[in-house]
This record gives sequence, structure tokens and C-alpha cells, in this order.
Amino acid sequence: MEALNELLNGFGQALTPLNLLFALLGVLLGTAVGVLPGIGPAMTVALLLPITYVLEPTAAFIMFAGIYYGGMYGGSTTSILLNTPGESSSIMTALEGNRMAKAGRGAAALGTAAIGSFVAGTIATLLLALVAPTVVELAISIGPADYFALALLAFLAVATVLGSSPLRGLASLCVGLFLGLVGTDLLTGQQRFTFGLPQLADGIDVVIVAVALFAVGEALHVASRLRHGPVEVMSSKGSFMTKEDFKRSWKPWLRGTAFGFPFGALPAGGAEIPTFLSYATERRLTKHPDEFGRGAIEGVAGPEAANNAAAAGVLVPLLTLGLPTSATAAILLAAFQGYGIQPGPTLLTTESALVWTLIASLFIGNVMLLVLNLPLVGIWVKLLKIPRPYLYAGILLFASLGSYAVNAQPLDLVILLVLGLLGFAMRRFGWPVAPAVIGLILGPIAETNLRRALAISDGDLSTLVDSWFSRVVLLVALLAVVLPPLLKLTRRRKEALV
Repeated sequence: MEALNELLNGFGQALTPLNLLFALLGVLLGTAVGVLPGIGPAMTVALLLPITYVLEPTAAFIMFAGIYYGGMYGGSTTSILLNTPGESSSIMTALEGNRMAKAGRGAAALGTAAIGSFVAGTIATLLLALVAPTVVELAISIGPADYFALALLAFLAVATVLGSSPLRGLASLCVGLFLGLVGTDLLTGQQRFTFGLPQLADGIDVVIVAVALFAVGEALHVASRLRHGPVEVMSSKGSFMTKEDFKRSWKPWLRGTAFGFPFGALPAGGAEIPTFLSYATERRLTKHPDEFGRGAIEGVAGPEAANNAAAAGVLVPLLTLGLPTSATAAILLAAFQGYGIQPGPTLLTTESALVWTLIASLFIGNVMLLVLNLPLVGIWVKLLKIPRPYLYAGILLFASLGSYAVNAQPLDLVILLVLGLLGFAMRRFGWPVAPAVIGLILGPIAETNLRRALAISDGDLSTLVDSWFSRVVLLVALLAVVLPPLLKLTRRRKEALV
């Protein structure tokens, strides 16, 4: 009951005219940028992050909530009409949604994606409000060694799940961990890898790294493969969802939510696994198996609900433990740190009003997106027809201006270019970008907790496995590394036998 009372107080703050305006601006910006090809929610938030630093924290995070959910909605439009998923969690939506659009059922595909996202987002946000205080009670009792184990779990889970191979994911993570070492050691006061530049004494700004790796790297990657000619965009016209479509969609919406939220809320979670599980489940349970692979509406409804439920679930470890388990969550953590706020067990106590207003604004943004997205889909489709050279030139300009505005230092533009080229090279060789950003943000936190735990135990390494909590978490981390290769090997053997 206490959580519900706090949530009602959050609605009181979020429903003021000024905050509603920021929520509306956030959902419009998030959807507009998220709908553009190749630009997912993480890149959307990274690009718009520098703008929000002129706002006070509550208004900024209300706007972020709108951008976050708006980017998720926009990504489904791109997946369905252009067959270009903004991130790996939208692959399943593109698989069936684009086939529906090619068959003249684009409006129905967009409809089930929008309504499913609303249903899943609403349920998952309510669960976030109910679960967060319980997780905080657990988090208060954990020590530095337990926190290091959680960070290690987040590292390995993200590195092995994202990308084409676990090895490339781990290599990307190491890049981020190295970037996190740049600056001044908090415990000794010694500078590391600063090359004698005083501007690097405080480390490389996370905003610049995120914008460089996501926006600049993506723009250069697209430019390197750019082909002239118009982009083929499927029509969004056609009949909206029929009564039969609703009948076939409502159960996948609920099942997708049930898959998405728990996986997102786990420190080893994310949105990729639940969307694949949701698609596999719907394919197994459907009464229309012949439609799968040709445009089955269940194949859009379930994964899109799982994707949005996981997006809300990801906020549980972010707000209560300070652990980002997705690229977008990592950039949101950078936003908190930019305001001098450190998410973790004490956040609900020290910044209670901000947290509950943020959660309330997720509900409000979800309603706004449902009301706006369906009638405005024609406008979003026109955005998809922007010529790619103009689009990505604009992204580069916007990224440069935003990065320079963070500290107003020319060196930041040099770092932006260097890391942008690194982001291009990572895409060129199939390295995922998200583990690098998460390594940069979580690396210093993990290092601090590891050294603190060893200082308390006088250098005894057994302190890292003293508690039942750290043992369980480290075991799960080990499974996150070992299980994927074993499952792949088992699958290959079965295929060979067949």
C-alpha cells in the first residue's frame, strides 16, 4: 500500500501542466528519432541527452521517460514498414510485421504493436512500482563483495547475450572497461591513461562516448554501405485490426508481458531473450501455423509486448541497484550521474519524489503514445522517406553540437571523432556496441567495490564468496558464460545427427 500511495503522489507531480508538456515533448521526440532507420531507443536517448542538461532533474527525467518509451514505439514502426530493426530485440517484430505490411496489412501490424506495447508497458510499469521497494530492502543488506558479484554478472550477461558471438561481446566489454580507467583513481588520487591532458583528469564523459559509439559510429557505418536510390517503405494503409485480430492478439500481449518483465528485471536480463521466447511460444500455441513466416499477427503482438515489458523491467535493477542491463539503461544511468545522482539502494530514500514522479510519467507517456501514434502514423512514415545522406549528415551535426555543449571543450570533438571511428570499426567487424558503454559506466563502480571488499578483508580473496548472495550470483554469471556455447554445440550435434 505504501508503494501505491507514493505512486499517487508521483502522479500529483507528473500531472502538472509543465511536466505534461515535457512528457508530450519527450514522446514526440522519442518517436520521431526512434522511427528513423537504424536508430534505436539507445541512440535516441544518447542523441538527446545533452539537450536535457539545461532542465531541472524532475522535468529532465519525465522527458527521458517519454523519449525512452517513444523510441521503443518508433522502433516497431521501422521494423514493420522498412524491415530494419533498430536493435536486436526488434528482430522478431520485423520478421512477421514486415510480411504483414507486404501483404497490405501494415495498419493491422502497427495497431497490434502499438496496443500490445501499451498493455505490456502499463502492466510492467505497475509491477515496477510494486517490485522496486522489495528489491531495495534486499539491496540494502548486500556488501561490496555482493555488489561486485552483481556487476560481474551484468558484465558477462550483456557481453554474451548481445552480439554475434560471446567472444566479440567480451572484447567490446574490455574496450569499455579500459575507457573507464581513464582519469583519476578515486582511492589513490593517481591519474591513469590521461596522456598528460588535464581535461582527461575526470575521465571521458559518458555522454560523449555514448553519442560517439552509437550515433557517429552508426552514421559512418551506414555511409560506408550507402547505395543511391529511394528507400522502399511498405504502406501503412489497409484495414485496421479486426475483431478476429483482437481475439488472436490479446493472449500474446499478456504472455509477452509475462516473458518480458521478469527477464528485464533480472541483473542478467535484457529484451532479446524474452522476445525470442515469446515468438517461439506463439508459434507453438497458434491455431494458424501456416501463417508464421508469412505474416502472423501473433508473431508481432507477443514479441512487441515482451520488448516493452522488458524495457520497464530493466528499470528495476537500474533504479534499485544502479546496474544497467541494456544500452538504453546505461545511458539513463549516465543521465542520473550527470545530475549528481547515483541510482542504488538509497535512491528511493534520497530522491523519493523524483523516482515516483518518473514512474508515474511512464504511465502518462504510455497513454500519450497510444493516443498519438495511431493517428500520426502517416507523419512517421514520411520521416522514413528522408534521403539517407541528409539524415545521417544531420545526425553527425547534431551529435557534434550536443557533445561540444556538454563541457564546451574542443578536445571533446577530437574524442568524439576517435571514438566514432572506433564505433565504426566495431560494427564493421561485428562487435556489439552496448557492452562497451556498460563497461565504461559499471567498470569504475565494480573496481571501487572490489577494492573496498579486499581492503575490508585485508586482501583475502575468499571474501568474494563469503555470502550466499555472492555465491548464487557468481554461479549464475558462470552459467551465463558456459550455457550459450553448450546449447549451440548441442544444437549442432542434433543437426548433424538429423
